[in-house]
Amino acid sequence: MTVTSPELDSPRPQAASGSLRPAAGWSRAARSLRIFVRRSPMSAFWGLIAVAVIAMAIAAPAIAPYDPLKSNFRAMTKPPSLEHSFGTDQIGRDTLSRVVWGSRASLTVAFGAVLLGTTLGALWGLACGFFGGRFDIASQRAIEFMQSFPDLVLAMAIAMALGAGTGTVIVAIAITRIPFGGRVIRAVVMSLKEMPFVEAARGLGASNTRLMFRHILPQCVAPFLILATTHLGVAIIIEASLGFLGVGIPPPTPTWGNMLADALNSGLVPPWWLVLFPGLAITITVLAFNLLGDGIRDLLDPRLRGAV
Repeated sequence: MTVTSPELDSPRPQAASGSLRPAAGWSRAARSLRIFVRRSPMSAFWGLIAVAVIAMAIAAPAIAPYDPLKSNFRAMTKPPSLEHSFGTDQIGRDTLSRVVWGSRASLTVAFGAVLLGTTLGALWGLACGFFGGRFDIASQRAIEFMQSFPDLVLAMAIAMALGAGTGTVIVAIAITRIPFGGRVIRAVVMSLKEMPFVEAARGLGASNTRLMFRHILPQCVAPFLILATTHLGVAIIIEASLGFLGVGIPPPTPTWGNMLADALNSGLVPPWWLVLFPGLAITITVLAFNLLGDGIRDLLDPRLRGAV
């Protein structure tokens, strides 16, 4: 006589096992976040500042107290007051609103340029490191030629050649980021392609494309994230410099660089609030992304995991 158990006969709940995967992912992310905060409290603090700046850029329409393009000729060049916390510019536009909206323009350019430039550089470095030979030699000479120009000079020349516009500034800054991504990822790939797991996959008949994108490229995610986070600050500085020199995003779109240029064009001695608040926004944002990148590097670099 066979005794059957309803627990054994009933089908196992598949949804429960599937629902554990997101929970495990959240648990892993929370554990990594706790480790990051414990090892680099200063980087975690500046990471919160970076998140706050990003949130300000996203919620600019709800946060800005005034229209950044609307002039009030009854309140021209007014110092900070209860009505205008950051004062007004020479044609009566609210400085606080322009700083808030300027974060949207500056971060859009920075994220777009870093994502485009670092990704193209990483793919170029992946091909150089994997294939080597004449292609690698020719590519390295091209990268050295690009790096011979200062970043700002190269970006300014490209922006002037392509014409004014947000897309132009993104492309101009992205081109200056390509050599750095290519050099870093190439060095990583050259050390990875001789590893035993790559040789084993090659011995099993894996194609070059599969070796590059299935086995080697995932190992480059950590240096890619570190490089991209660090370059955000550089991209913000270049964008502000282009706007200050008059070859960035054209007015009346508010950007931090354009605001500094307008302040200096208002007279020999510009009002202090028109220089202080955009400059402070650039300084805080660049510092936040740079220190966040340092913390991510310390977290993801295996050579630094044991260092406190």
